[in-house]
Amino acid sequence: MSRGDLTDDEWALLKPLLPLGNNRCGRWRDHRQVINGIIHRLGTGVQWRELPERFGPWQTVHKRHALWSADGTWDRLLQHVQAQVDAEGGIDWDVSVDSSVMRAHQHAAGSAEGGSARPARALERRHRGDRFGSRRCRTRRTYWRRRLAGEQLGRSRGGFTTKVHLSAEGRCRPLSVLITPGQQADCTQFEPVLEKIRVPRTGRGRPRHTPDSVAADKAYSNRKTRAYLRRRGIRHVIPEKKDHKAARLRRGSRGGRPPGFDKERYKKRNVVERAINRLKQFRAVATRYDKRGNVYLGTVTAAALIIWLRS
Repeated sequence: MSRGDLTDDEWALLKPLLPLGNNRCGRWRDHRQVINGIIHRLGTGVQWRELPERFGPWQTVHKRHALWSADGTWDRLLQHVQAQVDAEGGIDWDVSVDSSVMRAHQHAAGSAEGGSARPARALERRHRGDRFGSRRCRTRRTYWRRRLAGEQLGRSRGGFTTKVHLSAEGRCRPLSVLITPGQQADCTQFEPVLEKIRVPRTGRGRPRHTPDSVAADKAYSNRKTRAYLRRRGIRHVIPEKKDHKAARLRRGSRGGRPPGFDKERYKKRNVVERAINRLKQFRAVATRYDKRGNVYLGTVTAAALIIWLRS
């Protein structure tokens, strides 16, 4: 066993959930060998073609990762490990929510059907006959931007970016993960991130979806977020923005009461920052190389799975 490979205990936890056949003929190539290859790529960020021979054909490792990212296998493995930890009382349900922008490598672009998803500006330079403000030019820009957004790629001054939204429990481990284009506002994904929390029970009972409390920074401070948390009966600690406070004071008694704020609970919000740092220890997460959005989401989920296995 080399550095970073699955240990016997980790493999024993994952093995029962993995398929035996490939629905065509024969059996899958050794799952443990393939997962070790995926872990090696997660940590190093190497190209699939550069995987060492001890992991088998690189095509097999790549296709297995893409398949499991598409059919939800990585999500099921993550939830299974979370369920085992929760059964032992190992999850701190004081949850924090945040996001981080991941720079996408230029090789992450070009996954659109029938050719590369080149940015709108490159297309404008190619079609010099189109006037910048013309209807045809605007249609082309919109078309290519939608292609990029479909793969969760955003445009910024620094290039392509993808934003990872996550919730983390009190021991700095991700509970749920989502990705969006880099320019997406944090508050728009608050509800989807919390809705994605799903920790099954090892025995009878429904999966747990509701944390004990939620902490978030000022980016999530708005009426919709607070109303959503009140509706679900979740205690929360979100600081109030200065302009929101000023608008409330201007309205006097009609402005309502100020939201409660627990300074001691808010100090625990750093667990989500530390969870992001742990995810970024995997180079294939810190820099996006995957062309497909669902494959990159699988990469982030696989990294979260490794964090849970080794914590």
